[in-house]
Amino acid sequence: MAQIDLRPVRITRDPVRRSVQLLAGLALYGTSVALVTRAGLGLEPWSVLAEGVLKHTGLTFGTVTGLISVVVLLLWIPLRQRPGIGTIANVVVISVMVDAVRAVVPDQRDLAWQIALLVGGIALNGVATATYVGARLGPGPRDGLMTGLAGRTGWSVRLVRTGIEVAVVVVGFFLGGTVGVGTVLYALAIGPLTQALLPFVVWREPAA
Repeated sequence: MAQIDLRPVRITRDPVRRSVQLLAGLALYGTSVALVTRAGLGLEPWSVLAEGVLKHTGLTFGTVTGLISVVVLLLWIPLRQRPGIGTIANVVVISVMVDAVRAVVPDQRDLAWQIALLVGGIALNGVATATYVGARLGPGPRDGLMTGLAGRTGWSVRLVRTGIEVAVVVVGFFLGGTVGVGTVLYALAIGPLTQALLPFVVWREPAA
């Protein structure tokens, strides 16, 4: 499969469609993270890390998520990744949406609901990731790391994303984050889901 061009493009190109796509993707991403955390079957990798950091700082979940994003942005420097409007929006919108959805969706105790939230959250996360990255308004901190490594190494998005998620889980676990079956399922599924969906939602330059 030919490598998809995910380099940021100026907002002046097709601004309405791409702005809507960006914000919709970020809102769905924050929602998906919240659903997985409420399923109680294991946090998604970045939430494992966030929870681990949370236990050592006492900050809110949303605040920790934002701070981790800032730290990840520093890793962009050696990869020569270029931030965009989407990069800043990612830090703000996702953090707010996670806390907002968690405020109205309670922890689940019924196994059927737990499974539904977990599977639905993971599937929604794949759609959300492809959607906002595909807007090409600048990937979020985590996905900029993914696309930067993919571009510099020539490895597939699927391989790079899976490797990042596994590494994050390991660090989060040792910090005290909760790991479960949902964590493993997410780490293994999100890379393939994102790669499969990107061709359908990525913004491309109109043909001359």
